[in-house]
Amino acid sequence: MRTTSNPAFRNLPTGGGYATFDQYPAGGYGYPAAGAPTTAERPMTIDDVVTKTAITAGSALAAGVLTAWSGLYVLALPAAIIGLVLSLIVIFRQSANPGLVLGYSVAEGVFLGALTGVLDKVYPGIGFQAIVGTAGVFAGMLLVYKTGAIRVTPRLTRWIVGATIGVGVLMLANLVVSFFHTGGLGLRDGSPLAIGFSLLCIGIAAFSFLLDFDAADEAIRSGTPAKYAWYIAFGLMTTLVWLYLEILRLLQYFRED
Repeated sequence: MRTTSNPAFRNLPTGGGYATFDQYPAGGYGYPAAGAPTTAERPMTIDDVVTKTAITAGSALAAGVLTAWSGLYVLALPAAIIGLVLSLIVIFRQSANPGLVLGYSVAEGVFLGALTGVLDKVYPGIGFQAIVGTAGVFAGMLLVYKTGAIRVTPRLTRWIVGATIGVGVLMLANLVVSFFHTGGLGLRDGSPLAIGFSLLCIGIAAFSFLLDFDAADEAIRSGTPAKYAWYIAFGLMTTLVWLYLEILRLLQYFRED
């Protein structure tokens, strides 16, 4: 499997060759091509990935809306901690347990819902704008991938992985410096530099979807067991969470002006 900036897509088990996001075998949609090897477990199909991703994202959205509507903003910190712990368990154990994946999704939904609810009181409508923006970027990058407008090449992969690591280091440095100097490095203070940094993060998150789609595509092609569709859904969810946070932050900067 190709290198990807998303740790949730690394080292997935493989099997035979099957349908991908943009390729269908002679046997028909979701069925093995003639002569493809069989495995003890049913291989993953496009339907598996789409269904599990929709359930995961839908759970997060429902949890977020309910949290924002109920005003239980105090749940933000506990939910963030729970989400972090569950994500580490899923990543390091490479678990395809639907309970862990959905638990992570709900926890992140509560965290994002609480954060959005607080900001929406100050900047009415910002939550809806962030949701629409995130959905638009996701759909746009899926279209770009399926049409082949941008090919996932080793060079592009290295660029995205390097850029992701770079912004991660900058975020950590900004956090550390903020303990000793108000505003840190100026990456999150609403300044033109902060706006530019958020735009950069949004761009990297968007392009990370291409790597995520390609990794999922390769997992389907290689006949990865169907249960790992939950693992792929988790990986896509982590990118969605990052993208939503960056879009929400950028909208906040523009509303402050």
